[in-house]
Amino acid sequence: MTKHDRGFHKLLTYLARIPSVQTNDTPWGGFGSGMSDAGWWVKFSLNLDHHLAWNAVQEIAYVLNELSLSERLPTVFKPVSPPPYLNGGPRDYLGWVIECQDRDTRPGTIADWMESRLPNPVEDEAAWPEAE
Repeated sequence: MTKHDRGFHKLLTYLARIPSVQTNDTPWGGFGSGMSDAGWWVKFSLNLDHHLAWNAVQEIAYVLNELSLSERLPTVFKPVSPPPYLNGGPRDYLGWVIECQDRDTRPGTIADWMESRLPNPVEDEAAWPEAE
């Protein structure tokens, strides 16, 4: 993961430990990231055939989208896709993005929030509740 801004390293390293998050051997590790005047984003893919894929979606969505109604994190976790009719199905083209509209909230801070609330240790599949 050498091609990302250093500020993303902690979050990308944490995400790579989550069961079902897909990584690869490219310099980007299979992740996308970027910053703008409005905030920052991280994009990644999940192995939808992994038995914990939807558990990961649920856990991440809860922490980043709904953790506290009174003090919400400035993040949104959502699916993203190019036009399916031009490309293909979700196994190959469905991605996930974490967007933050507050430049003062660093990716590493979001990694800390996730680490304190997702199953621990996050890479231990036995720590995750099984899907019903």
